[in-house]
Amino acid sequence: MKSLNFLKSSFIIRFTLCVGLLYAGQLAAQDGDAANGETLFKNNCASCHNPGDQVVVGPGLKGIQQRRDLAWLVKWVKNPNGVIASGDQYAVDLYNKYGKAQMTAFPSYGEKEVKDILAYVEKYNTAPAVVAVPGGGAAQPAGTTSGPSDLFTYLLVALLIVMLLVLGVLMTIVSVLSKAVTGTEGTQATGETFMERLRGGLTTFAQNKAVRTASVWFFILMATKATLDGMYGIGIQQGYAPKQPISFSHKLHAGQYKIDCNYCHTGVNRGKSAHIPSANICMNCHGVIKKESPEIQKIYAAVEANKPVEWVRVHNLPDLAYFNHAQHVNVGGVQCVQCHGEIEKMEVVQQRSSLTMGWCIDCHRKTEVNTKGNDYYTKLVSLHKTTTKESLKVADIGGLECSKCHY
Repeated sequence: MKSLNFLKSSFIIRFTLCVGLLYAGQLAAQDGDAANGETLFKNNCASCHNPGDQVVVGPGLKGIQQRRDLAWLVKWVKNPNGVIASGDQYAVDLYNKYGKAQMTAFPSYGEKEVKDILAYVEKYNTAPAVVAVPGGGAAQPAGTTSGPSDLFTYLLVALLIVMLLVLGVLMTIVSVLSKAVTGTEGTQATGETFMERLRGGLTTFAQNKAVRTASVWFFILMATKATLDGMYGIGIQQGYAPKQPISFSHKLHAGQYKIDCNYCHTGVNRGKSAHIPSANICMNCHGVIKKESPEIQKIYAAVEANKPVEWVRVHNLPDLAYFNHAQHVNVGGVQCVQCHGEIEKMEVVQQRSSLTMGWCIDCHRKTEVNTKGNDYYTKLVSLHKTTTKESLKVADIGGLECSKCHY
């Protein structure tokens, strides 16, 4: 009986501890800022960890708050090598299981940062399922629908106009053929053949002054349009996808492994250029991963020769145009996909947008200025509201001025 009571007590204690750890982990996630956690994770953790259950360099973080308590996680993030050196069995097993890869220490991170990351991981794993849009479009949350795009509407209108023109031509041909087949009383009396009547009908049709004028103007307009289209297409590299010196797959790195763009393109938040990643950024992972790969060996060769990898530039604006990544990303909140397309789905990167002046201006006309929480725009918003009920757009704050991009 004593043994039975002891087992019951032991079970109750263990059950209570498990529930307590689970509750503590969920509480830590609830206390955190998921938005800030997402930023921290993508900038610092995504190169080695997946917020779900997929293995990248290290384990997926799904359920990490149930496996380890907050205090342990804070110590681990601050000084992982110190936790391993202390003989912590879980840390040692983790270190050995994943190829003894050294985790980067973040000594400046405290309880708040860890809670924020946990909140993001929790949010990531409890997000609603998405439904793939037929035809390869972007996925949408379940229960939502997508209407036809403007381009699709324009194409339908253009096809309708072409069909009407073709119908008009066909009706004219049918009319001429009908006259040629049936003939008139005069032609029947003279005994003209079918071909003679057809030739006569076509000649009469061609000699019509209105028909000749319309035909001439049609060909003039088509030739002018083709010439202008050709002139406007000069310098446009849309669809350009050059072969790179190293077969780097964005689909694998940014798509499957969810590595954030900012991790490799370090200048996107702080300068005009997004920067081509240097070889040492590649070596952060490939110092221990797939070292034997022929493509990775090209990086080793570049490092040993102290020469940069000669990547071929894909997106290249003319020198007469000024563009600043930091201004658009930090202030404008523009996402990479808006200009570069779905890079995470590209095996070979190509230029998806035209990047023409008209394309940029159109974006400035449609894009609303993010004025929330920014006192700089307070007076501008008040003044704007006195003239219109529409939201403040980039065009309203000088986004269409020539000197913004050309000076």
